[in-house]
Amino acid sequence: MKKILLFLLLVLVLMGSFLAYIFSTTGFFREVESSNDFGPIYQTIALPGVEDMAIARADSLLILSVDDRAARREGKEGLKGLYLIDLRDPTFEPISLTDELDFPFFPHGISIFPLDSAKYGLMAINHVDGKHSVEHFILEGKNLTHQKTITDPNFISPNDLVMVAPDQFYYSNDHGYTDGLGVFAENYIGFKAANVGYFNGVSAEKKVGRIGYANGIQFDASKRLLYVASVRAFQVKVYQVDENWNLTLLEDIEVGTGVDNIELDESGDLWIGAHPNLLQFASYAAGKKPMAPSEVIQIRYTSENSTVKSIFTDTGTTISGSSVALPWGDFLFIGNVMDSKVLVLKRN
Repeated sequence: MKKILLFLLLVLVLMGSFLAYIFSTTGFFREVESSNDFGPIYQTIALPGVEDMAIARADSLLILSVDDRAARREGKEGLKGLYLIDLRDPTFEPISLTDELDFPFFPHGISIFPLDSAKYGLMAINHVDGKHSVEHFILEGKNLTHQKTITDPNFISPNDLVMVAPDQFYYSNDHGYTDGLGVFAENYIGFKAANVGYFNGVSAEKKVGRIGYANGIQFDASKRLLYVASVRAFQVKVYQVDENWNLTLLEDIEVGTGVDNIELDESGDLWIGAHPNLLQFASYAAGKKPMAPSEVIQIRYTSENSTVKSIFTDTGTTISGSSVALPWGDFLFIGNVMDSKVLVLKRN
């Protein structure tokens, strides 16, 4: 009987340790209070599920990746596609760019690359019925033209991408497994099986692995640095990019929150939408909770002394599940995975 009791006690201790590990590494014990060090709410833009954004700064054009995931979760039809905002128009009125597409399009991560005067390459990850592709467009002024669909066996679970040339890009696979215990281990135990790959214009190849839920990805061409958000590890990984587009890890920046998409401002600082409590966000995304906390952080990266600053936090009452934050002039645009609006802040 004593052996049985000791065995049961050991099982309980192990289960308790396992749960404590999950809670402590997903932000469960963090108290999130609403704060704002940027400026008051200027307006909201009524577009749902703006999970990612990209900006053509030279022409003051903001591109929004829209997918009403909350509606689709309920089996309803919702808005989806790419939208454009001319930032020179003070109303910030969005217009649809993809209404005329003749194929299913549910955009996720997006990236833009300058080609010529007022002409850009634009790429978007597309998820349709469990299949993944990258859709390649050309944006001229406010007109978007589809060029081609890119598929590759190495697009396992693509989340985000960043263009580094007209036909070349890095991409993140947020999982290394696609179902079963593998996905469970990645999501809850924090098993590092996600990776980053590179598409050279013809085919894709894995460049680095062992990442805990790779998410947002961004390239600083002036410094030849690639930034990768590791949501599950609460880190931003910094890689040096060589002339052959190979990656060398320089460091992991500990940020204390579940980092999502990464944007760069004109000075090279990183702006990141984040999920401070991953378990609450998972429940919110599944429709089990009405809201999830949000956070925006700013990172000023140097090899000697990087600084991480929390710019905006919210309990979820104002905006839930923030996934992207993009600054432009005196404004900060905050998007999200499943909420019904984009939040626009204006500097004091």
